[in-house]
Amino acid sequence: MIRVAILSFWHVHADGYTHEAVDHPDTEVAAVWDEDADRGRAKAAEFGVDFVADLDELLARDDVDGVICGTPTSMHEDVLVRAAKAGKHIFTEKVLATTVAGTDAIMAAVDQAGVVLTLSLPRLYDAYTQTIKSVIDSGVLGQLTLARVRLSHGGAVRNWLPDHFYDPQLCGGGAMIDLGCHPMYLTRLFLGGMPQSVSAVFGTVTGRAVDDNSVVTLAYENGAIGVVEAGFVNVVSPFTIELHGTEGSLFYGTPEATLLVRGKDDDSFTELPVGDRLPKAFDQWVEHVKAGTKADENVAIGLDLTRLMEASTISARDGRAVTLSS
Repeated sequence: MIRVAILSFWHVHADGYTHEAVDHPDTEVAAVWDEDADRGRAKAAEFGVDFVADLDELLARDDVDGVICGTPTSMHEDVLVRAAKAGKHIFTEKVLATTVAGTDAIMAAVDQAGVVLTLSLPRLYDAYTQTIKSVIDSGVLGQLTLARVRLSHGGAVRNWLPDHFYDPQLCGGGAMIDLGCHPMYLTRLFLGGMPQSVSAVFGTVTGRAVDDNSVVTLAYENGAIGVVEAGFVNVVSPFTIELHGTEGSLFYGTPEATLLVRGKDDDSFTELPVGDRLPKAFDQWVEHVKAGTKADENVAIGLDLTRLMEASTISARDGRAVTLSS
């Protein structure tokens, strides 16, 4: 049995991760720490486990094998380095850190300690992603020339996101660094890797201190373009994937959750069945911990994600394209 401590319920997904740990046959929740002690005590009581006010005390416990991190993004570097140095396996909300320097510090501690790190990048493993990858690999689209992925909700206009999600110091940004992570890593996946440069436009429709309406374009050496869209100000915007290539096009979620493909010799679009999904990120983490293996692909994509997000933040701030080599 893998005994897990929950590090903060700041993030809106922390409850969900805790329930995953409770429900999984190979994990149990042993304790809670939270930078907000009142919230932490309440959550510990809800799940029937200990609340530990001192993080180092919790990390020193023998009945904690791993941690689930739901802290403010700005705290990831400090908390995850300390967890790794204490020999605890880590499952964490994206992004891994707000800067590449932060991810470097985390990875140095993880590698030295030999612990398992896995990031919550859930749409990597969804069934539609696996099917789209198989379409790309089949060659029916030819060479991809454009990938567009959009994810948006109405949290800022319907006011259901917590206020702290609009704090630039805690979050490192707004819609793009939070919700935009998913279209960002999917665009990177579909286009086969990292772009040469990143250009971003961040808008603030609701007047908050962070972006709530954002677009990032990724420019590739072969001329392909990625378009990443995220927002907190759209109440009925569907999750959308578009892929266009020299031989065909693919649509998913325009607006229904169906997968449509048309090759150069087809008279119309054909709806393809969506196949099986891969195990969820949390389940993969558990299996890696049990087997003593590493989530290499997950971590590599997570590290690239931080590079892309930091470059996007710089681009939006400075009003210029940012080359990743810099």
